[in-house]
Amino acid sequence: MAIATPGAERRAKIVSAWSFDVFDTFLLRACTTPDGVFERTYELSGISQICPNVSGSFVQHRIQAEARARRTAKEKRGASEVRIDDIYSFFPFRLFGLAHHHLDDLVESEFAAELELCRANPDMLRQYWDMKRAGHRVGFISDTYWDSDRLARLLRACRPGLTWDFLYASCDHGSGKSEALFAKYLSEQGVDAGASFHVGDNDKADIKGAKRHGIRPRYYPQATAQLASRFQRETALFELLCGGAPSKLDHGARTLRRMIAARSAEKSPAFHLGMTVLGPVMTAFDAFIARRCEAVAGPGRKVALAFLGRDGFLSHQIWQELHGTTSAYLEINRRVSLIASADTMQPLVDLLSKILKIDAPAFRDVIKILPPNVAAFFAAYPDGIAPGEDLAEALPELMDASEIVELATALRARLLAYLRHTIPDFDECTDLVLADLGYSGSVQKALRRVFDLGGLEIRLHGAYLISLDDAFDDIADEDSAAGFISDLVVTPHIKRMLIRNVALLEQICCSADGSVRDYDGERVLREINPRPASQIALAAEIQAGAVAFAESAEDVALDFCLSPYDAPDVAARWCTATLARFLLLPDEDELALLGGLKHDVNFGTHSLAPMIDSDFIRRQITARGFSAACTSGAPPMWLAGCFARLSPSNAYLYALFGANRLPADVFEESPCGQVRIGLFRANGEAALETSTLYRTGLGELRLRIPLSRAMGIAMIALPLPKLAAEGILHGVTIQSADDISDAAESQDVIGIAAESLISAGIQRNHAHYRAENEDACLLIPVAPMTQDIAIYSVAITPLGSTPK
Repeated sequence: MAIATPGAERRAKIVSAWSFDVFDTFLLRACTTPDGVFERTYELSGISQICPNVSGSFVQHRIQAEARARRTAKEKRGASEVRIDDIYSFFPFRLFGLAHHHLDDLVESEFAAELELCRANPDMLRQYWDMKRAGHRVGFISDTYWDSDRLARLLRACRPGLTWDFLYASCDHGSGKSEALFAKYLSEQGVDAGASFHVGDNDKADIKGAKRHGIRPRYYPQATAQLASRFQRETALFELLCGGAPSKLDHGARTLRRMIAARSAEKSPAFHLGMTVLGPVMTAFDAFIARRCEAVAGPGRKVALAFLGRDGFLSHQIWQELHGTTSAYLEINRRVSLIASADTMQPLVDLLSKILKIDAPAFRDVIKILPPNVAAFFAAYPDGIAPGEDLAEALPELMDASEIVELATALRARLLAYLRHTIPDFDECTDLVLADLGYSGSVQKALRRVFDLGGLEIRLHGAYLISLDDAFDDIADEDSAAGFISDLVVTPHIKRMLIRNVALLEQICCSADGSVRDYDGERVLREINPRPASQIALAAEIQAGAVAFAESAEDVALDFCLSPYDAPDVAARWCTATLARFLLLPDEDELALLGGLKHDVNFGTHSLAPMIDSDFIRRQITARGFSAACTSGAPPMWLAGCFARLSPSNAYLYALFGANRLPADVFEESPCGQVRIGLFRANGEAALETSTLYRTGLGELRLRIPLSRAMGIAMIALPLPKLAAEGILHGVTIQSADDISDAAESQDVIGIAAESLISAGIQRNHAHYRAENEDACLLIPVAPMTQDIAIYSVAITPLGSTPK
């Protein structure tokens, strides 16, 4: 007869268990944050009919009611655990047209919102069943104001037939997981803590609480710290840019992003950016394109879909992945389409007028000829590079219109041959949908003229990610155009801010090839691609992440019962917030990854423009003020990135400016005193001039010193202690012109090198300075003047008190 050892008897008595947190672990909500439940309660309760458009107020009052209920419970009972009816007893019923007897109705509405928004997490469900099959006891421990009966109903509503061995709701026991709830569970269930596990998302309650009682925790974070930070910024921008719309109910779009990120293997930062940020935007846009195609289709219509290269390259990749080879990728751009559409010189004049700079070789690449008069025109400019506006104005006198028409006719024939080769059954098409990042539909309009001149009756329909909607009024009556992010989603002010920064998105979305310049049969003739190989590889890695998200999105959405794209208006608003966060409020990792990208201008020159130049924006702020800096033209191409490189708060202020929420009387400068400035001529003569000192809304002091060439000034003596005895010197800048108002408005701001400034009685350590005595001066050498007026601007941030 075998004799059991004491160790074997002890092991036989060990009861192991797996406990699961409920909310944000076993159950996930199809909303951005847990208070999305309150936003949905506002809608379901009928308060939205009594008091429309105040969901934000309702949500905040619901949060405040819970805080007051917990504080009162703590004072009375020594524990902060409360039930749902305790919470609503502190709710301001009268404010929302209700009476106290409606308490139960609000409780039922909130529970209905939970039932609607909660989903069983399939990843947790698999683990739950695995542990149950392995012989472990399984159940739930939740810090919640829902009692165990309601919690059980919710769990079984999300997963019919679900069973468990134990279920603990903190409000039933007057104690949470951070307090005594785990101890009560261990005692009542008789489980061995060291052989048991708890899975949860809250570091304090689930992880540290379990550890304190000897239970082995398994951390299930809702998102990485980086992704959670980006989500927080997205919410802030949603509320800023899409004011009035429910900001928490996104039909599960954020939950989908969290789950795809959680299921994905660790890869490069570029891939992760594509998967978590760009992929969700472009997948939502893909759903919009599909709806556009469905809307265009109808009896007797044969619809074709084409993505416009180069910027439509990523969208085309995603479409192919999700829908198969049911579309074409057209390498066409504004330049080629406008010239091909010309039956007069005007389209070419319009095109050139929008080009910043152009030289003779670039002109010849486009037009195919370089008439002597045009060559002479370029030769009259420094380095042979002329402003596009100057060339547009002079062109009618430099070339004969018939030359342009002849060239356009030939290019038009080559373009149509290319379209026939690239779009299957092109001549049988009745409707052609053009998908692109968008803006004003210039390619669509030019193709309309090409088709009309070629006798083609194909209707054209634009499907754009971002649209300048006031540019669509002149499209043909039979044609159409629509933007996913339209002026019905955000205001025109906001739209223009996004487009001012969209060059970053273009560089990431575009193909690795150079821009098209012509066609030879089915072959595309391209310009050289001046972008460095490292940038092309980086864009490809981001694109791969975006495609990976799109590949996973449908299956994961089905797995979690999410429908993020079913409501087009909701999808468009959250797509806007996601894209705006990326373009306007990038984090440090994104700035490091993308700040070195260059933008190829695509016409007129093979030069590359920088995305970010933080020194440029700092000079603009010094010379012109913050609001004027926000209106700076390109380059640099990524203006928001320039502000973000200075600081996240500067980037947010720029977003406020673009949303028309930055009041000038708060953030602009106002006079705060006068300072006597010493001006020294080269011959040793000196004079004192009085200049007005200004204080900005950001607390900087700014001084502008206008000089004329006739004054012959060689040195400026600035008595810094009169401004502030100690401070941060942001720099000294120069603006020049032949007129003082032109100089003051000039964006061509030159910074004076810090080492050329002379300190007299001033200690300087990089930007920081401290005056040694009241007579200390900063001596600013005056550069030789090539124009009549120069304005020297100085900006400092005072440290400590400033002189009265």
